[in-house]
Amino acid sequence: MNEQHTQHPHESKEDGHGYGIYILVWLGLLTLTGITVAVAGINLGGLTVATALIIASIKSYLVLTIFMHLRVEQTAFKVFVIVALFFVIISFVLLFSDYSFIQDSDV
Repeated sequence: MNEQHTQHPHESKEDGHGYGIYILVWLGLLTLTGITVAVAGINLGGLTVATALIIASIKSYLVLTIFMHLRVEQTAFKVFVIVALFFVIISFVLLFSDYSFIQDSDV
C-alpha cells in the first residue's frame, strides 16, 4: 500500500525549533527581566514607565512568536491576537492619559 504522510496544519519546517533557541530566548527573557528591575531602581522620571513597557513589549513578542508559535499559526488566530493587543493598547493610553490628568490637577 502506498501511504502518504499528511502534514498537520501546525507542523512546519519553521516550527521545528531545537532546544537551543528556547534556551537562548529564555536567557534573553531573564536578561530583559534583570534590565527591567535595574531600571525600576533608577529614577528616570517619566521614562521609567515607558522603558518598562518597551521591555515588556519585547518580552511578550518573544513569548508569542517563539514559545506560542504564533509565527506559523493560521491568519484568523493572528487577527484575534492583534485585536486583543489593540484593545490593551487603547486601555493603556486611556489609563495613562487619565493618570497624567489627575497628576496635573493636584498641582
